[in-house]
Amino acid sequence: MADKTFNLRIISPTRIFFDGDVDMVEMKTTEGEIGVLAGHIPLTAILEPGVLRIKQEENVREAALHDGFVEIQKDRVTVLAESCEWPDEIDVERANEAKERAERRIKSGKAEVDMLRAELALKKALTRIDLAGRK
Repeated sequence: MADKTFNLRIISPTRIFFDGDVDMVEMKTTEGEIGVLAGHIPLTAILEPGVLRIKQEENVREAALHDGFVEIQKDRVTVLAESCEWPDEIDVERANEAKERAERRIKSGKAEVDMLRAELALKKALTRIDLAGRK
C-alpha cells in the first residue's frame, strides 16, 4: 500500500501547513486543475487561488490555497504557498468585506487601480467564502 502514497508538504511563510503521506492531492494551477497521484511525472507549476483537496484513505480534507508554486516528484509533492487556510480558520465576515472592496475597485474603472491585483484579491475572497460555506 505504501507505493500508492507519497509525501505532501505545504509550506507558507508563517508555518508548515501540512506534512504527511497522502493518496492524492488536487489543486488549481495557472493551466487548470491538477490531480496528483504517487508516481506522477516530475512537474513544477504556478498555483492560483483555489480549493486544495487532500485525500488520505477514505478522508478528504479541503483548504483554501492562495497562490504559490508546486514541485511534483515521484515520491513527494512540495507546495510553497503564499497562504493556506483550513475552513475553520477563515473569517467569513472579513472575506465578504474583501470581496466587496475588490468588486468596488474593479467596477471603478479608474486608471490608478491595479486591476490584476484587484482581480486576485477577488479570487482569494471568493475561494475563502466558497470553502467556508461548505462546512
